[in-house]
Amino acid sequence: MDFSKLTDIAIEAAIAAGKIIQQHMKGDIKTIKKEGGSSLASQVVTAVDMACEKEILSHLLPTCAAFGLGLLSEEIEDDGSRFEADYFWCIDPMDGTLPFINKQPGFSVSIALIAKDGTPYIGVVFDPSTDALYHAVKGKGAFKNGEPWKITRTNNYLTYVTDRRLKDTPRASEIESLLSGYVKELNLKGVKELAGAGSVMNGILVLENGPACMLKFPKREAGGGSIWDFAATACIFNELGLPATNFTGGRLDLNKKDGTFMNREGIFYGNLM
Repeated sequence: MDFSKLTDIAIEAAIAAGKIIQQHMKGDIKTIKKEGGSSLASQVVTAVDMACEKEILSHLLPTCAAFGLGLLSEEIEDDGSRFEADYFWCIDPMDGTLPFINKQPGFSVSIALIAKDGTPYIGVVFDPSTDALYHAVKGKGAFKNGEPWKITRTNNYLTYVTDRRLKDTPRASEIESLLSGYVKELNLKGVKELAGAGSVMNGILVLENGPACMLKFPKREAGGGSIWDFAATACIFNELGLPATNFTGGRLDLNKKDGTFMNREGIFYGNLM
């Protein structure tokens, strides 16, 4: 498999979709209701999401034929090709639709290449708000704007990164207890909350604001983000030697057999070292 060529194509696709987003960042946005999880963020889509997906697919579909790749994308029905091919593209054309609608940073384009066993091999994230490009390739390292990315942790407090403010989060007291444990263990001054971005940018924010973490408890109801919310950033975390796991620290299953929602496993992303 030519991972180098596929990475270049994924980067081109992400930047092209990002340019579409940038053209609409200041305009009025019409939302469309769709089936999703329990949160509003999983139930809304815009014409911009659909335009981004169309642009990305124009780049990636030829590779599916040429390399025998499967496909999983947020805005089209899961055709099961991810269970048949050795590798599949996992696409979130625009993660963070709510911050995009509200004209706040926190939205991004996310493209990953995942092996049939759920191992991420390529992860690409483009942030249209800052023009920042993040990518990683299994065994080749992580990069920011094309340069090797080395994480620095200079804060004397713990950053808790979350899509929903802690006071509005179920089991908030349990989360507070966990965060307090990290503060004590790392001899930090306290906790700073960073709320409101989509799951993809939240992963990036954990890396940019260390020491930091984001987490989601396992739950029964549908939601907790989907495979495409974590696929690209999981690859980046892996290449940086940082945990991108389920809530209990186990392997993150990025090719789930029982659907795409991650609710039953939960999530933990950490930049605590």
